[in-house]
Amino acid sequence: MPAQVPFWRAALLSLALLALLLGGWEFAARSGGAVGGAAIDPEYAALVGAAAAQGGQTPMPMPSEIGVRLWQLLRDPFYVRGTNDQGIGIQIAYSLARVGIGFALAALVAIPLGFLIGMSPLLAAALNPFIQVLRPVSPLAWMPLALYTIKDSSISAVFVIFICSVWPMLLNTAFGVAGVRREWLNVARTLEARRLKTALRVILPAAAPTILTGMRISIGIAWLVIVAAEMLVGGTGIGYWVWNQWNNLSLADIVIAILLIGVIGLLLDRLLGWVAGAVAWQE
Repeated sequence: MPAQVPFWRAALLSLALLALLLGGWEFAARSGGAVGGAAIDPEYAALVGAAAAQGGQTPMPMPSEIGVRLWQLLRDPFYVRGTNDQGIGIQIAYSLARVGIGFALAALVAIPLGFLIGMSPLLAAALNPFIQVLRPVSPLAWMPLALYTIKDSSISAVFVIFICSVWPMLLNTAFGVAGVRREWLNVARTLEARRLKTALRVILPAAAPTILTGMRISIGIAWLVIVAAEMLVGGTGIGYWVWNQWNNLSLADIVIAILLIGVIGLLLDRLLGWVAGAVAWQE
């Protein structure tokens, strides 16, 4: 077993690496410049504009500039000045709401179904081909069908989150339920506990850490997918905000969005990790 590393030592090393990265970035941005005479790919120039392709109009922002812009955005994150001009806090709230709804719906479907699959080898064998065929399909591949049938971009994005969140929860729940110790189930049978009571009092507590692990994986995938989904459907959300800033060639805003997406993903993962640790129990 590896030795335990003190938290303060790891934190100091992380801060030193961050300072080195930001310092190198700042130095490179200040000393660098557009390289004259370089050939520009015509397709790239058509995508971003000839001036931007040359690098003179939209240079890579320095960390100091990104910090100033971040402060400007966080001073008033919930402003609304029109349909296409809303604060970054509102955009993140839209994304979190879609992820929350899709994730909750997936849990309502995946956990009970996972229980049934884990408790019934016959059902597991019957459903396994369907699961293995549908699970590898990219969630974004469902977007055209969702837009056509649902005819609402926001609900379609929720559906995509639902699809990508179902499989980790379903498989982990089935695995956790199927892996409950036989002796515990035999004790429940000896006490003549009913099937529902056995599921709630014996199987659920034993499988809870595995179920929470599946939920933890699902929330990470869902937060990753919502950004791409909102780029496709537009309107609102942090993904749409990133794409809109790209259209405006606001590279500092894009870097800030990437940073915020990562921080929120970390917080969501830590939240479910804390819940998983709370439900885990020692023998």
